Amino acid sequence: MGVVWGSSFLFMKVALVGVSFGQVAWSRLVLGGLTLGLIVLVTRPRVNGGPVLPRDAVVWLHFLVIAVSGCVVPHLLFAWAEQYVSSSLASIYNAVTPIMTALMATLAFRVERLGRGQVLGVVVGIAGVLVIIGPWRYAALTGDLWGQLACLGAAVCYGFTFGYTRRFLSGRPIAGATFAFLNIGLGGAIMLLLTPVLAWHPVSLSPAIVLSLLTLGALGTGLAYIWNINVLRAWGPTNASTVTYVTPVVGVALGVLLLGESLSWNEPLGALLVLLGILLAQKRIRLRLPHRVLA
Repeated sequence: MGVVWGSSFLFMKVALVGVSFGQVAWSRLVLGGLTLGLIVLVTRPRVNGGPVLPRDAVVWLHFLVIAVSGCVVPHLLFAWAEQYVSSSLASIYNAVTPIMTALMATLAFRVERLGRGQVLGVVVGIAGVLVIIGPWRYAALTGDLWGQLACLGAAVCYGFTFGYTRRFLSGRPIAGATFAFLNIGLGGAIMLLLTPVLAWHPVSLSPAIVLSLLTLGALGTGLAYIWNINVLRAWGPTNASTVTYVTPVVGVALGVLLLGESLSWNEPLGALLVLLGILLAQKRIRLRLPHRVLA
């Protein structure tokens, strides 16, 4: 997942040369939904002999929520942001997801609890975000700053989605492929409804752009989501979001090597602070503090 999602930022940057940001998000969700739909149609996955698709209307409503919060909104935000920021920087912001997940899972949904060391990790991670943004560089709101804030908003959406999924959906007897299909498929259906708004612009396609969109949709927004829900169920929301350890490494390497992108000194420094915050928040590093739990 880290390799696939890390390369997604490169694919978005390449695709934006010939299509709009709305068409990038539209393509990845529609193609991802079609890919997962074919997988479900062929394999007919079931849990304990139950139905392939859930029959409870409340379950469909929950999936609609995570389709919007975990697919439609963040995919649009990242695609829009990459018009103004590098793919490397966008991938670094994606690494903020575990910090946002820890906050959402603890404070909003109460499916996990943070000890004092983990709270320190969240604080360090937030400090890292501020270093990445580098507020001292901006005298006014610029496209670059708005792009960074859009990336941060996408990470907040992912954190919300991880916590919401754990709270309302992870324990239900739904096969991983079906779970991923309902999530991405509903996101794709929403995009189809928004076609007159998002996908009406003229396009200029090349083999590289077409291949980027196909890979971004079928692999990055298709198969990878089956892997994601299986890891989420096995490890929980905070641990599942550790995929973002790998994502920025892959994203930065591809951006620098293939697109000739560069980073300012504060961006890798902030990324290291975010990583330290993640390690603390997920108890990879333990501090000798009195054992008290934040309710």
